[in-house]
This record gives sequence, C-alpha cells and structure tokens, in this order.
Amino acid sequence: MDVRALLTLRAVGTQGGVTAAARVLHLTPSAVSQQVAQLERSMGVALTERVGRGVRLTVAGRALADAAVDVAVALERAEAAVDRLRAHPVGTVRVSAFASGAQLLLPGLLARVAALPGVVVECSEGDVEQDAFVALTDEIDVVLAHRGDDAPGWGPGVVARHLLREPLDVALAPTHPLAGRAALEPHDLADEDWVAVRAGFPVARVLDAVGARAGVTPRVRHRINDFHVAAALVGAGHGVCLLPRYTFGTDPRVRLVPLAGVRAARHIEALARPDRAERLVVQRVLAELEALAASLTAPAGPTAPAAR
Repeated sequence: MDVRALLTLRAVGTQGGVTAAARVLHLTPSAVSQQVAQLERSMGVALTERVGRGVRLTVAGRALADAAVDVAVALERAEAAVDRLRAHPVGTVRVSAFASGAQLLLPGLLARVAALPGVVVECSEGDVEQDAFVALTDEIDVVLAHRGDDAPGWGPGVVARHLLREPLDVALAPTHPLAGRAALEPHDLADEDWVAVRAGFPVARVLDAVGARAGVTPRVRHRINDFHVAAALVGAGHGVCLLPRYTFGTDPRVRLVPLAGVRAARHIEALARPDRAERLVVQRVLAELEALAASLTAPAGPTAPAAR
C-alpha cells in the first residue's frame, strides 16, 4: 500500500473532494485522482463514488481514510523519536488565526518564539465560518479557532488545546445612555440597532441568544466581520455590537459593558491534526501559546471593565 496515496485519500475525505484536496496537497486534481485510483486497484474495492460533479468517499474509503490517521501519526512519532536526541526541537510551524485572535495572540507568540533557537513561526490569517476551521488543519500546522459557549467541540479528527475563554461585552459609544451601566441585561438592548457578524460565525450565535432572552429579533443594521470596523461604527453612534473583552477592553472608541443573563463568551483553541501534533516543534509552539494565554487571563492581566 502506497503511504502517499493513503494520505491523499485522507485529504479527499477531510476536504470534501478531489479539487479541494489537490489545493491543500499542492497537486493537480489529476494527480490526486490517479493516486486514489492506484489505491483502489491495490485494495480491490471502490473508495470513492460520484455525487453530482464531485466525489465522496464510500464506506470502505472512509474506513481507509480513518486508518490513514494512525499511519500519519506513526510516521510523525518516528521522526519525533529522532528529534528528541537533539538539544532543541527545530523547524518551521505554520500558524493560522482569525483576525481578532491574531491581534490578541500572534504578537506575543512571535516574541516568545524569537527566544527559541531553531524555531520559526510563519503566520497567516484564516477567518472562516466555524465549521471550516477543522479543514484548515490539512494545510496549516496550528489553527487558532474560536467557538461560542454553546457550540460543540471540534470532533475526533483534530487535537484541540484550550487556550482561553474570552467574555463578549456589549460595545457602546462613550456617549450612549447605557455606557455608564455596570452590566446590561438582554431586555435593556431590545430597541438597539446592532452591528453584527455574518451568520455562521461564533459571535452570531451569542447575539441570537440575546434576542431570544429579550423576546425580540435583534435589529441588525450592519453585517461587519472586522471587529475594528465594527468598533469604529459603534464609536460613531451607528449602533451597538458585541466585542471580545481582552482584545478590545482598552479601545478608546467604545465602552465595554458586561452582558448578564446569557452565556456570552467565546472559547479560543489551538487545533492541529493528530500527526502534526506529534512533531516536537509543534508541541513547543502549542506550549508557548498555552503559557501566553494563561498570562492574558491571570489576575494581573486584563479584567472586566469597571462600572462607568
């Protein structure tokens, strides 16, 4: 059995098709199809089936793709056994983060990694819908992802390291009548215009919960995913929004007021494929992320905004 073809089949399954798998593997779709066909001939059973213009894994294909995870983990463990003989783990780790998570964590991570000889971190932005974070781990070593309090976990296909739980506060213009409150209940916001993220992103579910608790449908005037743009609109008096406390707690454009009566927070986690999580250099970067997150939430770090 060709290990490379086996791992290609795994990518077809996780990415949902040949074309997407080819993109993350840096191959042509034809090359991916050839490797899968070669694997089918060696196994003597169909591993993919046509669905419209695309393909999906058969039951046999899914079983083999699941087994490919163990193969990939074993290969990385073998390399890690040699790495342990070195004085320090070395290598390049690619890290992807959604925009506000990048703002909160990447500068500190790069500062910490700069002190580690032989470790290089390459950063990119990956702000996707919640359901798409796991797929990013096929092409990125460490994916910083976020999910709401009520959202399910990431499933068995990835290793998830919890970094922090960041409260989501109501952001208001400093001159807003509610800006001086110590806390706000959902019913206090029933008549407000909202600047909200697009559906499918974690904060959207929190706003839905606010509306349900207040017994109204939130009046969303603007759909903005960039929190900096949202803060600018709110600061100029064009509505209210939800912003993460540690990331925007000192932003002078807005006043953050804690939200009571609903679970309003997001969990920030580092995701990695099980095989890549075996690499010692990846483990070192994950450890630095955990230490950084702990420092941000320590008593001496950012705290809830004081009552104004």
